[in-house]
Amino acid sequence: MKHRLLNSHCCLRISLAIVTICGSGLIWFSSVEAVQESAPGPGDYEEQLEIDGRMRTFDVHVPAGVDSSQGLPVLIALHGGGGNAAYMERKSGFSDLADEETFIVVYPNGTGLLENRLTWNVGNCCGYAHRNDVDDVGFVAAVLDVMGSEYGADMHRVYLTGHSNGGMMTYRLACQMADRFAAVAPVAGALNEATCTPSRPLPVLILHGEDDLNVPFHGGTSQGVGAAGEDERIDQPVSYAVETWTAIDGCNDPAEISTTESVITTTYGDCIDGTTVEMQELLGWGHAWPSPTADPPAAIDASRVIWAFFERFEMKAS
Repeated sequence: MKHRLLNSHCCLRISLAIVTICGSGLIWFSSVEAVQESAPGPGDYEEQLEIDGRMRTFDVHVPAGVDSSQGLPVLIALHGGGGNAAYMERKSGFSDLADEETFIVVYPNGTGLLENRLTWNVGNCCGYAHRNDVDDVGFVAAVLDVMGSEYGADMHRVYLTGHSNGGMMTYRLACQMADRFAAVAPVAGALNEATCTPSRPLPVLILHGEDDLNVPFHGGTSQGVGAAGEDERIDQPVSYAVETWTAIDGCNDPAEISTTESVITTTYGDCIDGTTVEMQELLGWGHAWPSPTADPPAAIDASRVIWAFFERFEMKAS
């Protein structure tokens, strides 16, 4: 994985470089590779940003088979509480899917005392990030700025998903930064924002297991274990998220419901600006990321379902 340091105070940026010249002085590195003027090509990159005095990191996968990241859509994938970027990449399989479908995947890291036990601050949860009031909204906003300025990505096709605590963060970002995303898809999360007043309607896909104990489908306190257990949160039911976003999106049609042995899909159409709200209740499924390679395997591949939903939507030019 290629390491690149991004620092807004630097007048010269060097990737894997001998030296970076900044306002604070001279910083030395061990190898040489000057940053190219063009957008990065295919590969995996480790990025760093300083936000409020805290060094934040995120991994970027630029798909194979392209000349550069210029003009590509971007999917932001947020790990769950107690996980990290590498875990999210491994469990979701988004990087392999990105190579097939030609999009960039970004895996931001939350914060924590251990590099593989990280969390996101969603107001009433979770763990280290919540206790220290970490500005994760500002961090993700800065990541998006990098994707536009450094990677040349198509900022009209930026998509957001996350699992568990990352799903909660997806809801929070959708409420506070709707103008930055073309569509969002929280997985096994809860909309626990006291108020959700986004600047614009958004297409929303919700995936949630019927038997989820960590973030109960019908709301309430977590019965699972993990970082979220030390917080004061009481989760809203999935129905609250559906009601909130159908109201925001101004959906008028009666819901269309389709059922299989494993999934109940409820879709709300005729919404403002061509948006939609879709909820997939995964029957017999718990809290894990839904995947055919999970143990036990899920009936759906959440990553493919999410991307198929995302690629239908693009932000209109302002």
